[in-house]
Amino acid sequence: MGKIVISANATLDGVVQDPDGQEGFGPGGWFHRFVAVEDLQAWTTNETGEVLHAEALLLGRRSYEWFATRMHGADVRVSPEWADTMNGLPKYAVSSTLENPEWNNTTVLNGDAAKEISELKRRVDGDILVYGSYQLVRTLLAEHLADELRLTVFPVVLGTGQRLFDEIGDTTPLRLADTRKIGDGLVFCTYEFLHG
Repeated sequence: MGKIVISANATLDGVVQDPDGQEGFGPGGWFHRFVAVEDLQAWTTNETGEVLHAEALLLGRRSYEWFATRMHGADVRVSPEWADTMNGLPKYAVSSTLENPEWNNTTVLNGDAAKEISELKRRVDGDILVYGSYQLVRTLLAEHLADELRLTVFPVVLGTGQRLFDEIGDTTPLRLADTRKIGDGLVFCTYEFLHG
């Protein structure tokens, strides 16, 4: 049985919007602006390890397209090992509009998202990693399909912006499973969703 693992980067006040600054959100670009180079190197090692232990990627359309355009040769900005692993993993893109995915090993889930993801969890044995994909994350939370949240907290408060748990109507209990410091500025927290 697969485990849906949401891996998210957020500011100290929970903002997940526009970490790379390419969406035009005023305070966007916080991913690189507010963290020392050493912290990003330590984060890269952490991220590489996370991907190495995943069995599949589950992405919304926009996040799928964002990653797909960056996983080729000179466009890779994180590490070649991370990109190679991302390229080799089976990928599942949740979209009603994506018709001809160009990224290798991609299956488009274009029906009932909750039903198809439930089936995916039954088929895949291991971690199904979700990066970005905040609309998809909200569906996963609403349908109680997420099993774990891995949150990397960046040391900045923006005061505005879209947050990971915006528009979540229900109380969502979680249990802190692990926390550790990455470099001198980042905190990595692992939470388990408590269902039932």
